Amino acid sequence: MAATRLIAMHQNAGKSIGQCLSARLDYVTDEEKTRKRNEDEEEEKSKYITSYACNAAIAKEEFMDSRNEYVRITGRQYEGDIIAYQIRQSFKPGEVTPEEANAIGYETAMRFTRGQHQFVCCTHVDKEHIHNHIVYNSVNLHCDKKFRDSWFCGIGLRTLSDMICLEHGLSVIEPYKHKGKKPVYQKSYRQVIRDVIDKILAEKPKDFESFISELKKAGFEIKEGKHLAIKSPGRKNFVRFDSLGKDYSAEALKAKFEGSEISKDSRKGKPFDLLIDIQEKIRQGKGKGYINWSQKFNNKAMMKTLLYLNDKGIRSYAELKDKADTSSASFKKITDNLKAVEGRIDKLSNLRKHILAFSKTKAVFEEYKKKRYSKAFFEAHREEITKYRAAKKAFNEYGQKLPTVKEINKEIDQLMHDKKALYKEYYLKRDDNKSLQEAKRNVEMFLQMDNKEADKQKQRTQPVR
Repeated sequence: MAATRLIAMHQNAGKSIGQCLSARLDYVTDEEKTRKRNEDEEEEKSKYITSYACNAAIAKEEFMDSRNEYVRITGRQYEGDIIAYQIRQSFKPGEVTPEEANAIGYETAMRFTRGQHQFVCCTHVDKEHIHNHIVYNSVNLHCDKKFRDSWFCGIGLRTLSDMICLEHGLSVIEPYKHKGKKPVYQKSYRQVIRDVIDKILAEKPKDFESFISELKKAGFEIKEGKHLAIKSPGRKNFVRFDSLGKDYSAEALKAKFEGSEISKDSRKGKPFDLLIDIQEKIRQGKGKGYINWSQKFNNKAMMKTLLYLNDKGIRSYAELKDKADTSSASFKKITDNLKAVEGRIDKLSNLRKHILAFSKTKAVFEEYKKKRYSKAFFEAHREEITKYRAAKKAFNEYGQKLPTVKEINKEIDQLMHDKKALYKEYYLKRDDNKSLQEAKRNVEMFLQMDNKEADKQKQRTQPVR
């Protein structure tokens, strides 16, 4: 994943707008930061700078031209106005190449601004972590509007960046444990061991024995027996792998090298992280089945599912299924309640219509009876007599004492109030239920594909008799 931040750029005190833009653009396009020297060659690689709807070398002048045109067209010019925006996008060390980072930054800027603003995307390679600086003009390409920043823009940018990173197969989603600023703390003994295990797993050892061998090479001592244990250099006591956390137990670590067992264990509720496993499979791209699946979903459906599950804190298939089933039952209940309320409103409205019609046509029908049901009288008063008979039929079907029109109006008013409240809940539950059912469907299809791949792998490895 990439850490992102959206920064609004204002005019600094004592400087012109052009000077502020120049200072920022000079910093992000600095050759010392955007060039990387080859290890085997003395010459340097070309700068990692791309731009859209402007020339990076004269971006300041082009930004200013757009701004001046905006002032000319709209006549709007405010003190303390935002002159440009900057996006900072930092990547995990060793995860991307400079070319890849720049392509991700360019795509992020293009999709975030929807191609409506000039921007320059510069990838800095002077630090351990590769990071992008994207500066885009606050004025749009037509010079008649400006980018409207809000608190939600930062959230939208982060979500978009996460989506693009997932689409490019970057790091897996880690469980979100804390809201707000993380406390500063010293790493515990077990955390040091977990970090080393993660580093070795990232190098993809071929089997569990190779994994244990790499731990020993790193200076750790391994004790086998009923419970697998590990001891760091300079420490007196062993600690069990099971005490490092559910993802670091001996069983969980062995499962990582057994292929099909991972997806099967997820359905049995064993220690397992659904999101991490799914993305690892996508990144590996094993088999024709995954290629077909990726083409069918264009990968974006699963990326949205991963982000949704991470946002909701759902880390296992069992939890996802439980939430989806509960949501489905809850949504059905509120839908049934809505249908019942609307049915009652229709019934009362229809009854009210017949009561009013009955009172208006009663005298005509009484006259019709006095005329001994004369055909001539019927033809002359067909509409009134028909309404009267329809009302009498409705009263008989109602089967109980008729309410007054006033009582009906009062009940309908209450039912309309209930209907309004139910619809608010309906729309909330509908959207949440839709997201959960889509996530469940995508995950089930993915796990089904995973099991098919595992079965094929098992068949290939079985000896021929």
